[in-house]
Amino acid sequence: MTRDTVTAALKGIEDPVAGGDIMASGVVRALQVGEDGAVRFVMEIPPSQAQVYEDVKAAAEAALAKLEGIGSVSIVMTGHSQPAPPPDLKPQRAAQPKGPEKLPGVERIVAVASGKGGVGKSTVAANLACALAQQGRRVGLLDADVYGPSQPRMLGVSGRPASPDGKIILPMRNHGVTMMSIGLMTNEDQAVVWRGPMLMGALQQMMTQVQWGALDVLLVDLPPGTGDVQMTLAQKAEVTGAVIVSTPQDVALLDARKGIDMFQQLNVPILGMIENMSTHICSNCGHEEHVFGHGGVAAEADKLGVPLLAEVPLDLQIRLAADGGAPIAVSQPDSAQAQAFHNVAKALVDGGHA
Repeated sequence: MTRDTVTAALKGIEDPVAGGDIMASGVVRALQVGEDGAVRFVMEIPPSQAQVYEDVKAAAEAALAKLEGIGSVSIVMTGHSQPAPPPDLKPQRAAQPKGPEKLPGVERIVAVASGKGGVGKSTVAANLACALAQQGRRVGLLDADVYGPSQPRMLGVSGRPASPDGKIILPMRNHGVTMMSIGLMTNEDQAVVWRGPMLMGALQQMMTQVQWGALDVLLVDLPPGTGDVQMTLAQKAEVTGAVIVSTPQDVALLDARKGIDMFQQLNVPILGMIENMSTHICSNCGHEEHVFGHGGVAAEADKLGVPLLAEVPLDLQIRLAADGGAPIAVSQPDSAQAQAFHNVAKALVDGGHA
């Protein structure tokens, strides 16, 4: 008994499904012919055609049994399910990212920003918040300067915010200003060592999980520069506009221009500029001195076509009031030093920005 003899016999069996004989259609697999005349092979068939191929199997067994020298015949039918169709590789439309959204209950958001640190941005933000509150506005202040939170000290707020359910955070309040700061969640001398994603997550939590209530305006005291916090604020929340704080010094103005360009790229309007530490008047002799130069911020505002909101003096009383937890706009509201902040508040209210 040879393989060729067996193959010739199987070629006489018709494949009722694929057509032709079962050898040509590929139904017969793993054909083996032993020295004792034993024949073994597999019939690989579609699972749905098992009944049809039972007759084919019987015909093959009968044809082989007629061969001289045949021993035993073993035929096993097997079937594999059809492979799943390949995945649809057509490009799927990606989910559109959500654009800036309004915070519930908050009418307007005004960012207080600076290109570099040390120009008094946080002092301006604290005094502006108090000045707006004195004009009868419902004011919130978000201290987003995560690495250097100073608003708890300036507004005279201490203690840890409460949370009734472990999710919603109840903000603190003083001088008519509702305030939240990462500084309230950490020790005063504890450094916040976070990477960008943690910063963005913290900012979103302070915006969306704090129970701000109904506010006419939420001031956001931003960190200096053009980084993750500024971008997250502009991309996640509808920002009414930004107030840029700078000293008249050329180095500060260089960085202020970069901050302005960032807000323009993020489609956040510039509401105006504030020249801080504009001039110093000696408390003993009355001599006026421009320690950081003078007029640089006014010239930059004119170049941009935005208002110069105020020229705030470099004054000891402003610093003492801020360090004491009662900004000068609220502790000495009738003073000449406080008048600059009240003028800014009035300008924002009159312009419909606060």
